[in-house]
Amino acid sequence: MNRAEPKLLSPEALLSEYAAILESSSENIALPVTVSGNSMEPFLRHSRDTVYLSRVSRKIRRGDVVLYVRPTSGSYILHRVYKIKDGSMTMLGDNQTVPEPNIPLENAKALLTSAVRKGKYINERSFSWLFYKTVWLTVRPLRPTIAKIHAFIKKKIL
Repeated sequence: MNRAEPKLLSPEALLSEYAAILESSSENIALPVTVSGNSMEPFLRHSRDTVYLSRVSRKIRRGDVVLYVRPTSGSYILHRVYKIKDGSMTMLGDNQTVPEPNIPLENAKALLTSAVRKGKYINERSFSWLFYKTVWLTVRPLRPTIAKIHAFIKKKIL
């Protein structure tokens, strides 16, 4: 029996395919993606966590994690909504302090609806999800200081 080799897609190609599938689907499905990159740390960690992306079927709100297409480069990015105003979003990764403004709402291709974080299933009602959606988003200017304190404590304990 001659088996076809599996087709490996680049992250950009995979996310583009996922966006097309979600847009054309009549059902509310969730597609898994392993996290790539560190912009959503400490909430989501590179290669450790898996996120589940669903069609945007409701109004996007502050604190939502959205897969969007960056207008300048066409890249697919997964970041948190920092602000919504006049039909555009300002986006911010959880590991960033400088927001990215002027992302048109129509560039939102998927909504993060659940995840496997540190091996455990979480959703929008989970404590860690709510913490990063509210507290972590609010303390944006203090993130570097908090990260330094956390690293210092972690170093002293280990």
